[in-house]
Amino acid sequence: MRAEVVEVLPHDPKAFTQGLELDGDRLYEGTGLEGESSVREVDPRTARVAKKVDLPSPMFGEGVTVTGSAIWQLTWKDGVAIQRDKQTLAEVRRVPYTGEGWGLCHDGQRLVMSDGTDKLTFRDQDSFDPVGEVRVRSGSEPVTRLNELECTPDGVYANVWQTDTVVRIDPASGSVTATIDLTGLLTPAERANTDVLNGVAAVPGTDEFLVTGKLWPKMFRVKFVTAG
Repeated sequence: MRAEVVEVLPHDPKAFTQGLELDGDRLYEGTGLEGESSVREVDPRTARVAKKVDLPSPMFGEGVTVTGSAIWQLTWKDGVAIQRDKQTLAEVRRVPYTGEGWGLCHDGQRLVMSDGTDKLTFRDQDSFDPVGEVRVRSGSEPVTRLNELECTPDGVYANVWQTDTVVRIDPASGSVTATIDLTGLLTPAERANTDVLNGVAAVPGTDEFLVTGKLWPKMFRVKFVTAG
């Protein structure tokens, strides 16, 4: 499959995007890098930051997801998930976990988390306790470096780190059910000062997604269509 661009939107070129999620007309974005990590509420049409809370240095922020009135934010190697108030972005509490934190999404009942391996861990949406896991496979081959996640009724979409590929995963079996090529969204000149593709947010009520990357100057509203 490939991405068909529906609309080109602005994106903060200083945002090292780690997590992206739409909640109604509000876009929540988690950013990374030591001393520069944050969570922010953004107007997706203008890239204007309505609210922003920085992580204390040297924390390195990773994926974010909304669960009701809360936001969960992962950290990369700090071993804690931060629960935040959705309205204010203020920290409510921290919950420890083992291993690295990469991507996070909410399927309506539980959290789905990636850690850079081929494993997706399912977690309780309130306690953050692990409640199960699945290994991701394309055919018989493991799929690793699963990064930013987006939960949808069709499955879990995941950026494959350091590629322009997004995979769709059946969370029940771990099988990859689609591979989407997002090559060429930015021009070579635009891509020169950026980092990798990272950021997939389903647009509620549509079959479209917002996609962007770390330090990208643009965000794209796209449909995933059959290549050809």
